[in-house]
Amino acid sequence: MHDSFTLKGTDDVDGSADESRTSVQVQITPTPQEKHNTFHTPSTPHHNGLTPLKSIKDELVMPKTIIEGEVDMRRKKYPTDKAYFIAKELLMTERTFKKDLEVINLWFRDEVSKEEDEMPDDVLNLLFALIDPIYEFHCSFLREIEQRLASWEGRSNAHFKGDHQRMGDVIFKNISTLPRYDQYLENHFVVLERLDTAFRLNKKFEQLYRDFELQKVCYLPLTSFVLKPMQRLLHYQNLLDRLLNHYGKDAPDYDDCYAAQQKLSETTMCVPVILKQSENFVQLCELQRDVSGFDSLVQTDRNFLRQGCLLKHSRKGYQQRMFFLFSDILLYTNRSLQPSMQFKVHGQMPLRAVIVEEAENKMGANFCFNIYGGNRILTVAASSQEEKDKWLEDLTSAIQGAKEKGDNKLQYLSLKSCSSSDEVIDKCGDEGNSNREKASSQRSNTTVHVCWHRNTSISMGDQLRAVENQLSGYLLRKFKNSNGWQKLWVVFTNFCLFFYKTFQDDFPLASLPLLGYTVNTPTENDSIHKDFVFKLQFKNHVYFFRAESEYTFGSPWLDQFSKMLRLPPLFASMLLSLTHLLLSTSPISF
Repeated sequence: MHDSFTLKGTDDVDGSADESRTSVQVQITPTPQEKHNTFHTPSTPHHNGLTPLKSIKDELVMPKTIIEGEVDMRRKKYPTDKAYFIAKELLMTERTFKKDLEVINLWFRDEVSKEEDEMPDDVLNLLFALIDPIYEFHCSFLREIEQRLASWEGRSNAHFKGDHQRMGDVIFKNISTLPRYDQYLENHFVVLERLDTAFRLNKKFEQLYRDFELQKVCYLPLTSFVLKPMQRLLHYQNLLDRLLNHYGKDAPDYDDCYAAQQKLSETTMCVPVILKQSENFVQLCELQRDVSGFDSLVQTDRNFLRQGCLLKHSRKGYQQRMFFLFSDILLYTNRSLQPSMQFKVHGQMPLRAVIVEEAENKMGANFCFNIYGGNRILTVAASSQEEKDKWLEDLTSAIQGAKEKGDNKLQYLSLKSCSSSDEVIDKCGDEGNSNREKASSQRSNTTVHVCWHRNTSISMGDQLRAVENQLSGYLLRKFKNSNGWQKLWVVFTNFCLFFYKTFQDDFPLASLPLLGYTVNTPTENDSIHKDFVFKLQFKNHVYFFRAESEYTFGSPWLDQFSKMLRLPPLFASMLLSLTHLLLSTSPISF
């Protein structure tokens, strides 16, 4: 399980004196031209003339620095203006976005290039044709952002700081790339559909796809990276909105920010609707891989609504079950034993015939309610009143929607002869081969498995709000029983923290899903004698994170962020603390 993650060589930092001074060199990302044109244009077939991955990486120009020598972080003073911290957030998340694009544009491309035949060339060529121009642009855009931040911080030869303490002009200058995104928005769903078709019908491609997702660089499902450009557009919109809210109309940067925002809004106006459709399709495809015993989960008119754990009452008492709520049907499942770790369907209830009602607590279980479907009655218990309310709200809404929609052609297929009895649920056969079971076991860090382990649930609304808000940056981490603090690059996405040594690393060293965690300040028994420290805990898993910063990032945005995620107060507080850490730029002493 992810909670007990270990970073090799990172837990023995003892805070010795020679580590108290941090040397920093501001690195500038090479442009595509500096990479000797190793990335092919969209018109170039991905199988023809592709440079192998090792050669591509060997040809990359070494990162340049704006200034030579070392900077004593303890003596360096940075801007404290809110606009600067928003600009820095743009820089840090842009670095992560570039890496995410490379998962497809570099790593996945390299894998498929090794295959001589039987690859779905039509969808692969279309995928790379959409990502190539976006990636090429963002390499250049990232370099400009890095140069502007260096000038803003006074780490360049710029003589007129007033001309460089802004970011709107850089964004507005690069807004001309939007036509590339228009092409992506128009065609990406076709890519998703064809990838799914190829995955189901082409055994060789299915195996390549599964094997690629086992690689460390593919830290999310592959389809998640296909959707990253669309999510990034919403991030830009959010950053520009916050800059405009901060600036007055007389601010030098206001006009450029406003012009960029207006131009961007023409494209992003339709993004939420498209994103919801695409995220729903991806969710259905991913669940089809995690759920066994129910074919054709992917249906045109089927919408995913909520997934999570409930305790189901049976003759053996209350037992943990995983429930999946869709717009037309409710599935309840049990997780199979290793190595497959899939969720085997135990029962299904078409929502047009379902009724839910409150139930009395019994057999020591609280937060109970009944689900009636046909001749079947389920008594279930949630983990909290909040979880119960969420399930009842979504179930009631879905049932009403299904009844209003009336009869349809959605398929409710057989359970592959599985008995409906809890006593024999684990005896149902799994027809997947050993390779498929191996791949399934590696998917234990997906949201569905985290919900299972943490006994919680996630809705489609939660996921849509989450993808619009992602953070990247450095923070300090300490295990409960270790003495040293380790500085790590952290990416916060998909309700999870991913840890790297630096932002230049290709894959994370470890991950920490945050669902179910609580946050508090350290107690006296924790023996933490540092400022700006908070404690993350889930059962006996304890981690400490800290930064030395007096800066409090704009509370209005954080309030909006926590409301969008609709998270419990403790988790919202955790996000506040994480943002403080990730945007901290003051001196760090170990």
